[in-house]
Amino acid sequence: MSSSSSTRSHSEIFEKIPVHVFATPTAAARELAAEVRQLIEYRKAEGRNAVLGLATGSTPVPFYRELIRLHREEGLSFQNVITFNLDEYYGLAPEHPESYARFMAEQLFNHIDIPNENIHIPSGQVPGNQVFVHCREYEEAIEKAGGIDLQILGIGRTGHIGFNEPGSSKESLTRRITLDRITRQDAAGDFRGEQNVPHFAITMGVGTILRGRKLALMAWGENKAGIVARAVEGSVTDTVSASFLQEHPDARFFVDQGAASELVRFKLPWLVGPASWSPAESMRAVCWLSKKLGRPVLKLVDEDYNENGLSDLLSEQGPAYQLNIRIFNRLQNTITGWPGGKPHEDDTYRPERAKPYPKQCLVFSPEPQDAVVAMAGTMERLQDQGNHVYLANLTSGSLRVSDSEADKFAGTLNELAISTDESAAWLPQKAYADEVLRILAEKGEVGEDPELLRRLKALILRGESRDAAQAIHIASSEVSFLDLPFYEKGRYRRFKTTEEDVVAVASLLRQQRPNQIYLTGHSSDPSSVSAMTFSIVMQALQQCMGEDWRSACSIWIYSGKEKPFAPHEIDMAVPMSPTQMERKQRALGRFQQLTSLEVQAPDRDRATARHYDDLGLAQYEAIECFQRWRAA
Repeated sequence: MSSSSSTRSHSEIFEKIPVHVFATPTAAARELAAEVRQLIEYRKAEGRNAVLGLATGSTPVPFYRELIRLHREEGLSFQNVITFNLDEYYGLAPEHPESYARFMAEQLFNHIDIPNENIHIPSGQVPGNQVFVHCREYEEAIEKAGGIDLQILGIGRTGHIGFNEPGSSKESLTRRITLDRITRQDAAGDFRGEQNVPHFAITMGVGTILRGRKLALMAWGENKAGIVARAVEGSVTDTVSASFLQEHPDARFFVDQGAASELVRFKLPWLVGPASWSPAESMRAVCWLSKKLGRPVLKLVDEDYNENGLSDLLSEQGPAYQLNIRIFNRLQNTITGWPGGKPHEDDTYRPERAKPYPKQCLVFSPEPQDAVVAMAGTMERLQDQGNHVYLANLTSGSLRVSDSEADKFAGTLNELAISTDESAAWLPQKAYADEVLRILAEKGEVGEDPELLRRLKALILRGESRDAAQAIHIASSEVSFLDLPFYEKGRYRRFKTTEEDVVAVASLLRQQRPNQIYLTGHSSDPSSVSAMTFSIVMQALQQCMGEDWRSACSIWIYSGKEKPFAPHEIDMAVPMSPTQMERKQRALGRFQQLTSLEVQAPDRDRATARHYDDLGLAQYEAIECFQRWRAA
């Protein structure tokens, strides 16, 4: 256990590793970067090198940007820094768009003054019969440099650090490893399909990592909250390699509020001290108790509260019968078959107001599949109940489309041109198809998609998006594609938004003047498409503040595909019948590039319905759920 555990507050008693929680990833990155600066300057004063272990992926991007800022604006030099990266995909050349060698060059090394000879990254191309020797030499290079002073880490959904998948032992060293299915699913977007993700990687071992003098693990967003809690509060186990950090003398977690949300001090604060029994906290506590005991809310009794750390809640808001009734009614009031509000009805206890009717409903989808995955049934119901639904795809989604889809399209067009008469009318189409096929052949899997190819992939996804919309009764004319510049000019984990993006969304808002807005991404990893588009929409809404439509516009958040809302987090629950679920699945079937998580969306909708059933509410086939946006 960390040596600094004795300094933690009473509220942190369940945490076996110090966890520093920040309002934003940027704030966390700044504090960690300041610590790195102190290390570099201290070692420089000693006439020695500072040795850093570095991580890849989206998590450390804010940290690397802060290091670059310190170099450019405050003169921090990296001349005396030696780095060792945690891992690299096996089989990828350094110039491959998704290699970690290229990632590090683009995200950090090309922007600072570190000597090239001081940079160490495992090779993804070492021949198979030389992998063992290469890994041993990597260990020896770390030892020769004096060992790692500070190791930067991220954490995967399986709890891996580096690529130390479940089953990695505490003593493991640098080696080649087979990637877990979940890890490959998470990387599917980067590689335009799970089938293209490498099956192997070379990674520092857990033992290699634990030899670092200091360890700092970063995690952002609610999607990482569950695994952070397991690593910090659970038992030490090789099924969660990050849990081994509990046994390190100087390991710390740097997390934002989303990633900290499953820790006991935030999730179950009444177990670590006095709680403030707000309506939201009371709802959370009663739902937790119901789930823990496996009994519906209305069957909980006084002893259940007293014996499970909720005596304060009972004394303040009890007896149990009255408290149960209040919570049950609040849960029941979240359920509505009228997500746009039921016209000419009392809306006192309904999630959405009755007026105006019909409503102008603007649904923002970060990539074209996202809104259909999360709320196809709700969009269909809004439309069928007389509201006007406008689906705005914020990005083209072209990065999701595989080369094979473009090849199939171009090949079909070519065959059609050849099988038709040789008239001049078909010459432009054949020339276009030939050019696409030539680009695909020349670029291979390593090359970047030129504009012509990205545009074709965008058009393929546009067709799928319109087909999916029609399956839920939304006309093609009510589907738009903003193709925001940050996406069209970037790649996953390398996006940078500009004012141009915000202006485009603000223009659409003023055109639509919506009564309802649906969007997602409020708690996602900050470098993800959903988080970046959420920020863009919020900035655009701020620009529209004061306009007559803005104050009367309700904003609803739909959950991301990785982490659905729990019942106590839901403000509006829209039930679906078996027939509606069939239509949602047909709409999802229009997309050819869905990830495993997206395909499983109907199962998550059914799981939400089971949660409501377990709490004692009506049984439904499935439920799509939403939170009312409450600005901080």
